[in-house]
Parts: sequence; C-alpha cells; structure tokens
Amino acid sequence: MRDVAIIGVGLQPWGELWEKSFRDLFVEAALNALDETKVDKLDNMYIGCMSGGLFVGQEHIGSIMADYLGQRYLSAMRVESACASGGCALRAGFIEVASGISDIVLVGGVEKMTDVSGDGATYALATAADQEYEVYHGATFPGLYALMARNYMDRYGMTRDQLSAIPVKAHDNGHNNPNAQYRMKLSVEQVNNSVMIAEPLRILDCSPITDGAAAMILCPLDRVKELSDKAPIKIIGSAMATDSIALHDRNDLTTLDAVKVASEKALKMAGKGINDIDVTEVHDCFSIAEIIVSESMGFFAPGKGAEAAANGETRVDGKHPINTSGGLKSKGHPVGATGIAQGIEIVQQLRGEAHNQVKDAKVGVTQNMGGSGGSSVVHVMEVA
Repeated sequence: MRDVAIIGVGLQPWGELWEKSFRDLFVEAALNALDETKVDKLDNMYIGCMSGGLFVGQEHIGSIMADYLGQRYLSAMRVESACASGGCALRAGFIEVASGISDIVLVGGVEKMTDVSGDGATYALATAADQEYEVYHGATFPGLYALMARNYMDRYGMTRDQLSAIPVKAHDNGHNNPNAQYRMKLSVEQVNNSVMIAEPLRILDCSPITDGAAAMILCPLDRVKELSDKAPIKIIGSAMATDSIALHDRNDLTTLDAVKVASEKALKMAGKGINDIDVTEVHDCFSIAEIIVSESMGFFAPGKGAEAAANGETRVDGKHPINTSGGLKSKGHPVGATGIAQGIEIVQQLRGEAHNQVKDAKVGVTQNMGGSGGSSVVHVMEVA
C-alpha cells in the first residue's frame, strides 16, 4: 500500500448562499483546492453528498460535477453515508491512491440545503434515521439527540451550563474563521435561554442548515514535490464502522460504538495512541454529540467529557483541542461537505496555517458521523 498525501484544500464561506447553485458551490471549492497544487490532470473524483435529490432535485452527482469542473469523461462517483458522506468520500479517495489504481484524486463534498423549506430540510435529514421505527412515530434528529442528552444527564449529572460550554467554545473558535456561517460569540446564558427544540436541547445546541462545499487533492507521497509547494500532510490512518441505525437497538445511549470502533481501528493503523493526537475535529451536530464522541474516542472517561469541556480542556490551548474550526455548530453543516471540511481544518493546523492555531500541532484526527451514530469514519493525519 502506498503512502498518501493531501496536497491541496479548498472551500468557500458557508451559509445561506442564495446566489450560488449546487454545482457552483462544488466547482468553486474544487478549483480552490486545485489552485494550491500544480495538478493539471485528475485521475478520479469522489463526491460526498447526502441528499442532492431531496434538497435540489439533482441525483447523478458524479456526472454533473465532473462536467461543470471541465473534466468530462473523468471517472467520478458520488459517495453517501448520511452526514458522514464527506468523510467516506475522503476514505474512498485514500484507498484509491493507496492501492495504486489512481495517482491524482479529488475528494469533495457538497450540499445545498436552503433551497427547500424548513420542513423539507427536516424531511431530507430524517432519511438518515430509521424511517419505520423512528421517523414514522415522529422522531427527528433533535429528538433523538435529546434522548441521548437526557440519558447522559440522568446517568452522569451533567448540568445545563456544562452542556452550554460546547456551543460557547464552538462560537469562540468560529468567530475567527472567515468561512464560518455563524461568527458571533455566545454566552452560557444565551444558550441556556434560547428557544427549546427538544428538551433538554435548545436552538443554540443545534447545528444550522447550510449551503457549502469543500475539496481536497490527494496523491502518492512520493509525487508531492512535483505537484505542490505546500507542506504535504500524510493520511496515516483511516477506518469506518457502523452501528444500528435506530437508538432503541443500541447497547447504551451515552456512548457511540461506531465511533469507538472506527477510532480504535484508525489509531491502530496509524500506530498512534489517543494521547498522541494534538488537534481533533469531531461531529458536533448537537452539543451532546461532541461530549459523547470525545468519550467514545477515548479522550475522556465515560461521564467526564462534559466536565472537561466546561473546564476548558477542549479549547485551542487545552489538553485536547477539539473543533478549532468552530465545528458544525458555528462553521455550519452542509452535510455532504462536512467530513471534507473537517479534514481541511486538520491540514491547515498541521501546516501551521489555521485561524485558531494549536501550538506545535503534528498529528490530527477527524471524526465524521452519519445520523445518530449509525455510521462513523475516522482519519488520522500527520506532517509528512
């Protein structure tokens, strides 16, 4: 298996991008990634997209994006695993290059979510849950994550202020990120008093509906010097795992087994332990998700993640910096693009180019998740 490097990254400011089409978003991010390289020919392309058909009425994503990127006849394929679609596209591209099938691969993700009503977006996102046993009975993702949050509170005594520390930290980081959708700062009081969505989760515990795209260029490590002047970032671990799609079939609502398994496999492949990780991007679709993910990955013992976050341990200058980009909560969550954007933040951290730079960052991890944890993909990266 060949060593694989990331040599170019690109995205654009995320938000409600009314003036840009679905294809415009992807092409802009892809061109920005290519601009960081000397690449003049792609061998393959993988595009993470959860639900283009429901959001903008467009399936057949590989064909349309290759065409509008000026790469007609290119091998191009859509990848889908709900909100983990972007991370899975990165994994597919990594395997493609590592196997020797292709040398230059563009991996990207895109979602245009604001062209439908709020009800339409809720319906599209709910397709990532169990339609027969959850959605049919009225459960949506705020409700499912609220069950996880309430269970965690009851078991471990997490307070409302501790939960609110997650979005407060996210917006402190997102405030410095020019690509973030919501760059305003928050206080614990503002989160605590925001509109209730599904008890105990309030509106400021929830990631937003977002338009956006992100892209990366991958190549064999031994070709980096001819293809880019940027410091190469090597992918040293990649793993994916699944779990039951429905919460009622889970062993425990306060842990995420798919996250645990994928993290263990990726770290083993990388030859790293959890304490070797300098910076991490995790899937904080709701405040409680970051807490449970941080424990499932092994950063904190069960029941200790909320306390650690409230004590500043996950801030940029903390013991385990998490979501220095602002995370899904502040940066935004165009679901198909999220996993790629997480990787971009880690690349920029390891290059020393991040907006909220972690001192001496050498090894980073991304964790991207589908649904309420029905799938999870983890990547470990280091300075080559």
